[in-house]
Formats: sequence, structure tokens, C-alpha cells
Amino acid sequence: MALRKKIIIMGAAGRDFHNFNVCFRDNPEYEVIAFTATQIPNIAGRQYPPLLAGKLYSRGIPIEFEQKITSLIKFHKIDEVVFSYSDVSHEYVMHKASAINAAGAKFTLLGTKQTMLKSKKPVIAVCAVRTGSGKSPTARKVCEIIKELGKKVVVIRHPMPYGDLVNQRLQRFANYNDLKTQNCTIEEIEEYEPHIEQNTIVYAGIDYEAILAEAEKEADVIIWDGGNNDTPFYIPDIHITIVDPHRPGHEITYYPGETNLLMADIVIISKENTATPENIKLVKEHIKQYNPNADIIDASLTITVEKPELIKGKRVLVIEDGPTLTHGEMAFGAGTVAAKMFGASEIVDPRPYAVGTIAETLKKYTHIGNLLPAMGYGHDQIEELKKTIHRVPCDTVIIGTPIDLRKIIDIDKPTDRVRYNFHELSIPTLEELLRKRLNSI
Repeated sequence: MALRKKIIIMGAAGRDFHNFNVCFRDNPEYEVIAFTATQIPNIAGRQYPPLLAGKLYSRGIPIEFEQKITSLIKFHKIDEVVFSYSDVSHEYVMHKASAINAAGAKFTLLGTKQTMLKSKKPVIAVCAVRTGSGKSPTARKVCEIIKELGKKVVVIRHPMPYGDLVNQRLQRFANYNDLKTQNCTIEEIEEYEPHIEQNTIVYAGIDYEAILAEAEKEADVIIWDGGNNDTPFYIPDIHITIVDPHRPGHEITYYPGETNLLMADIVIISKENTATPENIKLVKEHIKQYNPNADIIDASLTITVEKPELIKGKRVLVIEDGPTLTHGEMAFGAGTVAAKMFGASEIVDPRPYAVGTIAETLKKYTHIGNLLPAMGYGHDQIEELKKTIHRVPCDTVIIGTPIDLRKIIDIDKPTDRVRYNFHELSIPTLEELLRKRLNSI
């Protein structure tokens, strides 16, 4: 045991746990000294519990703040640091590598061969090159297509275990009440609820080998609904990657989004209805340069609202998807597009009225400007979001999040919810390509 290599896994409560489970949990050659956490609040200072960590870790594994990693490397004489989170620039990754190397440890990126599990059922992976590219509506469209082919679909969603880790080992969501019973955060509900509305069962959690075994019992086809720009946890029979023409160039400069681009069988250029021709052209050139064998689909995200009259000529507060604005680095989302499309007189700046961690988020991510990210990593932050909304003087609240925020927060002003759906602009269509590829499996 004394000869075991000492390692630290850098993560954000998702990919890091999966990498541990499949590569290190029962591996006697390694001793995982700690996880480190970033991006997600309230993860550091906790523990990866013994019940999940396995027989080699009877006391569990501490989760430390990433800021402590240099001192951890030196104190524990760490041999290797495994980088295990997503949606960061190539430059960011190499800055981390430089710091790790300077502290004396080896810096490692695990490969897809080491971390992707094999399913007994066909797997269609829906991934992206950045957070907020339009992956979720694409995944829902894929589910519709497969159901129309007479197949039973089950979605397995990328992990977001922000609560009780033991209880979140394996989760199944079949109706809205399941979301309440399992105390889901806003970020989790945003991803699960739209599938549930389409009567699609969703699995998620921490132990993705156990999750796969359960999902295979009730699925003809498994849809991997990826998170951020992470690579799949399962070997895909069909790999779909969405690119965003609002952020041209990011498809080849962000980790591991570029990996998804290189692996893709089908690349979808999303949001073309609101992007410039120059940006669409550049993204398409990059696809053809880096993955010339991929099929390319031009697509739009069509935006609708419930009551346009609540927006026209009104002072509006725009609430957008949190991760898309924060580490996704977008300066606008569907709510902003709707505000402009339907003639709002003003988008009210929430910053003077923000409280607690919502105010801290707006100070940290200055590019967000006069938009409100729907941050809700736990009950306290949801309450701060609610208080912020109530303090903003506006006529209408535009809800640009993937979920109906009104089911979670009692909003004391008129509201208008934005919906956005995937539509192809080119042929062959996604259905035609999926039919062809499924027939060859």
C-alpha cells in the first residue's frame, strides 16, 4: 500500500466522480488523496462518502477548494493530478498544467477509452462544444425521432450531484413529483423537466455503471444528454455535437469541446436564425477542417413566448440560464432575444437589487451585464434569487430558462416564459441521418 501513487482529482462534482469510479475506486495502484472543487458552490469542504468510495477508502475522500491544490501537492507529496472538469479554454487548462508541474506533480488528462463504458443497447450521445450551444432542445428532438421509430427511449443525463451524494448514487425521474422528492436544484430541474414533459424517463446520479445497468432494463435506445461541453460517459454508436455560431472559434479552443467536435458523426450548427453569415461560415470551415467526415446540419432555435403583449413597450427583467451566462461566457440568451424580438422598451439592470451569492455572481461575471442568471445551487441560493427578483422594479419578468421558474419561485410580477425548439434548415435532416445510422448498427 505504501507504493501506491498519490493523486488528486480536480473537478466540479460530476466528471471527477465518474473518473474516480471507473479508473481509481478499486485500483490498488493509486491512492486518491483528495478531490478539489471549482465552478459549483458548496461542494468544497465536503466528502466523497465511504459508501461510494469503495473498500480502499473506508474514511471517504475529502473534497478541497481548488485554490489549495499547490499546498496539497507539496504537503502530501502528490505524484499525479488528474484534471476532470469541462468547459474551459485550452489556455486555462495549460495554466493549470503549468501550476501543477511547478508544484512537482504530473498533470494528466484521461482519455475517452479509459472513461467511456460500453452499453448493451444503442447509445446516441448529444454533446456540445460549449455550454449553452443548444444541446438540450437537440436532445429532446432526438428523443422525438427515436420514439417515432417505435423505440423506447431513456435519457441518461450528465451528473449534477449537488446534494446528498449517497442518496444521489442512482436517480430515476419519471414525473415532476420525482424532482421535488429528490430535492433537485434549479440547475438539475432545468435539464430533467423538459424531458419529463415529453414523457421521457431520465436517469442521473453518480455511479454511471449502475445507472447504465438500470436504464438498459427499460430502453431500446439510450440517449446520452451531455453536460457543459463534456465528452460522453458511454461509448456512442452515434455521436452528435452541437456548435454555436454566436461563439465562432470556441469549437477549436475549448476543452473538451474540441474533442467532441473531432469525435462527432453529426455536427449541428445551432442558432443560425440569430447568427451572422460570417460567423456561420467560419464555424462551418472549422468543422470541415477538423472533422471532414462528419455530416453537417444547419439548424435554428425558434423562440416563442406565451403573451407578447406583456413584453411590447414594457420594462422587463430578463432571467437567463445560469451556467450558460457564467462559465458558458454568453452575454445573452433566449430571454434577451425574446425581449428584443417582441419590443421591450428596456431591460432593467438587476445588479443594484441583487443580494447574497446572486450579487457575488454578477460581480464575478461582469460580461453578464443587465441580465439575471437563474442560479439555484441549493435552497439558500434559490431564496436569494427570489428576493432579487422581487426587488427589481420592472413591468414583466421574462423567464428565459429551460424550465418554468414559476414552479419553483413565487414571482410577484407578471411573467412571460420563453420556449425554444430545434428546427433543421438543411437536408438531409436529423431524422434521415439517424435512421440511416441506426440501421447500420
